[in-house]
Amino acid sequence: MSEETSAATQYLSFILAGEEYALGILRVKEIIEYDTVTRVPGAPVWVRGVFNLRGSVVPVVDLTVKLGLPPIQLTRRSCIVVVEVKQGNEDIVLGLLADAIGQVIELGPEDVAPPPAFGTPVHVDYLLGMGRVGTARKFILLLDIDKVLSGQEVLSATALRAPPGEETERPTGKVA
Repeated sequence: MSEETSAATQYLSFILAGEEYALGILRVKEIIEYDTVTRVPGAPVWVRGVFNLRGSVVPVVDLTVKLGLPPIQLTRRSCIVVVEVKQGNEDIVLGLLADAIGQVIELGPEDVAPPPAFGTPVHVDYLLGMGRVGTARKFILLLDIDKVLSGQEVLSATALRAPPGEETERPTGKVA
């Protein structure tokens, strides 16, 4: 393995409100088809609800709402990206609602440009940078999930529990 290859980082891209974003692949545990999410009264507006992940209650974060974008309209392509977020010495599991999954991309340090000071659809502090993909002129916004979800917000989201018999939400089946 060359030094160039070892310095490259893999990212998982996904679509939010028509734009392509990416997270470091090492933060992603799995990708799940959106099925049933139970709303939780009193949850922050950016928490869509909770779902059952093999017996564990996992909060689902609507990143579009958290980032100040229009809320996701559920379709058959909607999915949940299960990630681990560091909170002190503890890894906390959260689901991130996405419009659709993109691809796994590999970017070297030379492929990542600093985010512009203005003109991005999300707050610049939430971005690690802008990833240049291939020879195309396309950029992918690289999210810093630890900054998007602060420690206190992660704690409040993980404290959620679905009330018994609470109404659930399912995708409409329409393809955008």
